[in-house]
Amino acid sequence: MTAILGISAFYHDSAAALVVDGQIVAAAQEERFTRKKHDSDFPQKAIEYCLSVAGLSPDQLDYVGFYDKPLTKFERLLETYLAFSPSGFRSFRLAMPLWLKQKLHLPREIDRGLHQGYKGRYVFTDHHESHAASAFFPSPFEEAAILTLDGVGEWSTTCAGVGRGNKLVLDQEVRFPHSLGLLYSAFTYYTGFRVNSGEYKLMGLAPYGRPTYKSLIREHLIDLKEDGSFRLDMSYFNYCQGLTMTSAKFHALFGGPPREAESRVTQREMDLAASIQSVTEDVMLRCARHVHQRTGMKNLVLAGGVALNCVGNGRILREGPFENIWIQPAAGDAGGALGTALFIWHQLLDQPRRPQKHDQQHGSFLGPEFSDDEIVDYLEQSGAAYTTCASDEQLCDEVSSLIAQEKVIGWFQGRMEFGPRALGARSIIGDPRSEKMQSVMNLKIKFRESFRPFAPCVLQEEVHRYFEMRPGEDSPYMLQVAPVRREWRCELGKNYEQAFGIEKLNFMRSTLPAITHVDYSARVQTIDRVRNPLFHRLLTRFYEKTGCPVLINTSFNVRSEPIVCTPDDAYRCLLMTDMDVLVMGRQIIVRDEQPQVAQEDRAKHLAQFQLD
Repeated sequence: MTAILGISAFYHDSAAALVVDGQIVAAAQEERFTRKKHDSDFPQKAIEYCLSVAGLSPDQLDYVGFYDKPLTKFERLLETYLAFSPSGFRSFRLAMPLWLKQKLHLPREIDRGLHQGYKGRYVFTDHHESHAASAFFPSPFEEAAILTLDGVGEWSTTCAGVGRGNKLVLDQEVRFPHSLGLLYSAFTYYTGFRVNSGEYKLMGLAPYGRPTYKSLIREHLIDLKEDGSFRLDMSYFNYCQGLTMTSAKFHALFGGPPREAESRVTQREMDLAASIQSVTEDVMLRCARHVHQRTGMKNLVLAGGVALNCVGNGRILREGPFENIWIQPAAGDAGGALGTALFIWHQLLDQPRRPQKHDQQHGSFLGPEFSDDEIVDYLEQSGAAYTTCASDEQLCDEVSSLIAQEKVIGWFQGRMEFGPRALGARSIIGDPRSEKMQSVMNLKIKFRESFRPFAPCVLQEEVHRYFEMRPGEDSPYMLQVAPVRREWRCELGKNYEQAFGIEKLNFMRSTLPAITHVDYSARVQTIDRVRNPLFHRLLTRFYEKTGCPVLINTSFNVRSEPIVCTPDDAYRCLLMTDMDVLVMGRQIIVRDEQPQVAQEDRAKHLAQFQLD
């Protein structure tokens, strides 16, 4: 037996992954255990969880890999600070203590985290090699073109190459400071959202705006070549030398300073979001076309934080030259932990790889699970009122009826997801036909901005009937956006043309209003009976009762909180929100039958999570 532990840490989204004899055994982000969103600390609890799944202790590990090369990254930092000296001194002074205390001493830090038990060697893989390995090795393809796009690793910000069998090669790159991920983050910062956290908000805001700033961005900020390579005009940015993303020249170009966090979102922010989203999609499409031209491959795999831009992913699939694409569901830095472990197994140890029809990610259900006995013990100790269903059939029958009655359900089942999306293990679900559901979920349960759209999950066998996707199209990780089919759309009404921005939310756009974004798009997750049998059964029962094979599926958390991990996290979320029902295993817990929580206690609970 060969056991390999992969680790990502000390930037954002720390995580651990365990691969045993080439099989992905466990993977989890540290934030789910510490309840600190995007936790960047050493993933102590995630490692302990991964080892516990396999019943291993640190001394039984054969290899431990880290997802990037700290010395090379440190070299990039020093060169950057020197290039911008003396203006970068303040940033340099703030960054150095962490480097000198931890990042330059990773073997010592990992030794400490593994309680001095591991005596083997440490492997440091290149950041984009880790992303590429996380995308190609678990994919269902024997061979594929590879594209990785993110903020920055050591020096690379974008890489392209090829994977065949059990090997991958990256042979093209764009280097720091020219970065598509950092360009998007600059607009995330400028529109008042938190960098490395609020990028998905910017993507969700884009359909409310018009790309009126696109020409400014293309003329001044980015020089985009036909092959998808690009250069940024760094005079508009401040991330190399300062503590902000954008410079005064950037602010002058777009007519003012950055929006204050939590202030009103205006049409200007919506137009900025639409503009940078359009530019990003242009770059992604050109990169994809170029790598297809070079490789002649019919398959493409993607990873890196930019690969979480599901609107761009959807355009690559619909408009690009590839027949199939597969995207690592933990495409950001967390997935680097899995990538480095798989890189060691296949690339360095030369172990064979056997692609499978449904990939080797196991639906990304790689986190902790709790048995019915454990859930019942918890509920009894908490004094919760609950009922237990005798079978999965009864459970799905009762829960589907509750959904059809417009109840909002917390759905807690099986192993927790690895990656930022809730895929039916730690989800909040509801009826997409309800006109009120989007505002109810956003404002009373998630406590988040009203403009945020919700994603649909749909029976895979029905996906082509509701969305502009091929029959049986596989999108299990909610990483592709597709238009809602025209036959389900509604007339918008005579006043729609006068509506601006968020006013557009007042117009019903389809017979599935809760999951149809203002541009008729939807971030689609397909549900199949192999990877998620219980959720497939629930959706099938809902379909039988209502004629609708679609549900809302959003993450089980409140605003800025990590997705719930344990029964305690889930029960607390039920009590602190206006969610109607919690379903854990076969237990049904009705909100109105639980102890009431004072408003001040709710406010205190929500205040502990840092806004993104």
